[in-house]
Amino acid sequence: MTMGIDIGSSFVKVAIYDLETGECRANSQAPESEMPIISIKPGWAEQSPEMWWTNTKDAIGQAINKIGTSATAIGAIGITYQMHGLVCIDKNGNALGNSIIWCDSRAVETGNQLARQLGKEYCHEHLLNFPGNFTASKLQWVMDHEPELFEKIHHVMLPGDYIGYRLTGEINTTIGGLSEGIFWDFQEDRVSEKLLRASGISEELLPNIVPTFGEQGRLMPAIASELGLTSGIPISYRAGDQPNNAFSLNVLNPGEVAATAGTSGVVYGVTDRLISDPLSRINTFAHVNHTQKTPRYGVLLCINGTGILNAWLRKNVANGADYSRMNEDAAKTPAGSEGLMILPFGNGAERMLQNRETGCQIIGLNFNRHGQAHLYRAGLEGLAFAFRYGIEVMKDAGLNPVAIRAGNANMFLSPLFRQTLADVCNVTIDIYSANGSIGAALGAAVGTGFYAGIREASTKIKKVMVIEASSQRELMEEYYWRWKNHLISMLAEMEITIIN
Repeated sequence: MTMGIDIGSSFVKVAIYDLETGECRANSQAPESEMPIISIKPGWAEQSPEMWWTNTKDAIGQAINKIGTSATAIGAIGITYQMHGLVCIDKNGNALGNSIIWCDSRAVETGNQLARQLGKEYCHEHLLNFPGNFTASKLQWVMDHEPELFEKIHHVMLPGDYIGYRLTGEINTTIGGLSEGIFWDFQEDRVSEKLLRASGISEELLPNIVPTFGEQGRLMPAIASELGLTSGIPISYRAGDQPNNAFSLNVLNPGEVAATAGTSGVVYGVTDRLISDPLSRINTFAHVNHTQKTPRYGVLLCINGTGILNAWLRKNVANGADYSRMNEDAAKTPAGSEGLMILPFGNGAERMLQNRETGCQIIGLNFNRHGQAHLYRAGLEGLAFAFRYGIEVMKDAGLNPVAIRAGNANMFLSPLFRQTLADVCNVTIDIYSANGSIGAALGAAVGTGFYAGIREASTKIKKVMVIEASSQRELMEEYYWRWKNHLISMLAEMEITIIN
């Protein structure tokens, strides 16, 4: 058996996977309700690494309790995690305050200045991205604005690197991790010396590089005893949440596309070509199976405010009602929400809107017509429309998704959301019995050599349903254009480039 750990920004999830039977023996998550995101200033987003670690231990304990003494058969651990975060530790291995997480916008201008220093051509051809508000820019922001804290930094890590460190005592990362931080030079196949010189960051702050699949450290005896696991179990896989999701859905080769709709929403396509968007609306990173000889790049389109919009509606409009009840009420409301629309961009700077904070907008609210259910439906439709707009951005860059694979998790559990998405995008959506922690568990098995290769592992996930565009496709197309016209007006006012 293997264990997969998924460090999200809402929950930490753990799966224990039986390699012999191909079944998930246990699923767990912690805490009971979403982890808080700290925002002490507009555009800031932080979380405590210690909170992740506490919830990791809790989720592991819950999963082990479900399988009892069988836990001794767990032979490897895989980790997946929220991407682009910055964790700083001192020489004693202690986290220096909170992590600046993926949706934090404070370093946007720092990244823009760094891009000007590096030059547009270098960013496109070597980094495949502008530095934006990615990890390298966040680190330079700390250096510029919190010099006393910066002086104490011994190493910097991504969230998954930090949990790996707490389990093994080893400080390391992967090429995929360095690429998502915009530290990796794809032309030179190494950490970008030019970026380090321009930013003033020392390479000594970066962790050692280990393979995505393969031994990355072993579980320390004291930690193993605390968790109820066997000492010396290898950590044999690590990947960001979106590459890991694609891996678990067997999205490994050019033309294959995956989607997720957790706290954020993502469309993730694989290509063997160096794709770089001049406006940095999409981003390109090393995929889990990328090598210099056989390149595989993950092209990522992100919508920051997806599940977090649903969570906001649940807390502030639904008075804490469960999501299934919200979906049932939304489904009883007419398509188009009787003219009510939501632009769901309220979770920090949106990359596909050129790293600008536009805020969320609720449009057409009529006090005499609209109630809670209209808001629920308008939220789900607005998110589906944002996915459609993002896919148009991807088409602009040369990718053309005609079918999408997604795990049966998060917002894809909503029949209304997945049908609306299929209709408005006019695509087939294949739903699989996958989630991030199961993907990490399968990755761990690959890393120990249990499977012959990456493809064999990812084919273990079963397809559970297929969603085709319905007879409402043309109607949803009409509603989409109404929604898009409001988006275009907002973007024009903010002088943000508009796609056709």
